[in-house]
Amino acid sequence: MSKKTILFDLDGTLIDSTSAILDGFDAAFKAFNEPLQDHESIKALIGFPLDIAFEKLGVAKEKINEYINAYRSVYQKIYIEQTSLLPLAKESVYEASLFADLAVVTTKSSKFSKPLLSCLGIGEYFKVIIGRDDVINPKPHAEPILLALEKLSKSKKDAFMIGDTHLDIQAACNAKITPIAVSSGYESKESLAKFKIPIFDNTYKAIQHIKSIA
Repeated sequence: MSKKTILFDLDGTLIDSTSAILDGFDAAFKAFNEPLQDHESIKALIGFPLDIAFEKLGVAKEKINEYINAYRSVYQKIYIEQTSLLPLAKESVYEASLFADLAVVTTKSSKFSKPLLSCLGIGEYFKVIIGRDDVINPKPHAEPILLALEKLSKSKKDAFMIGDTHLDIQAACNAKITPIAVSSGYESKESLAKFKIPIFDNTYKAIQHIKSIA
């Protein structure tokens, strides 16, 4: 029997890097002497690529790259220390690796994602990591998922995407693979329920569900 394929989002699905992300945004706005943004507004944008998040926070398009550079100049110094695995994340990934080929599909840069996963002790389980810098069109576009499948040499059959936001779900639907939602992250269960797909409290329960599918 061929192995299933499971693609994981990162922030809010496997990891909690909220503190580092908020510090990065604060640093970016401070660098340009702009008022700091409300942290709840920023949290609502976690999962979006940085360029889109800054645009939604009112930064002029021509200045977005400068803000991203200011963000990353701080984020790269703190993200390892200020990121932790969500409860049962390590157990989830290990369990999934026993019956599936695993990859990460994130809007975070793969430059940061790869060393982060290694430091958190789960990098070895992922055959492929697709970040924002690997694609032209990030989630919710299908491109990052299709690229992950291509690099894994896997088809869409028995392929699943686990994530905590509508971006993950829509990307899975656009790529025509099976979306699975978790409510451990940044989007409410009520919002996720609109998609009428399975929603689980954490990735471990999601993995048990996928494992049970014949």
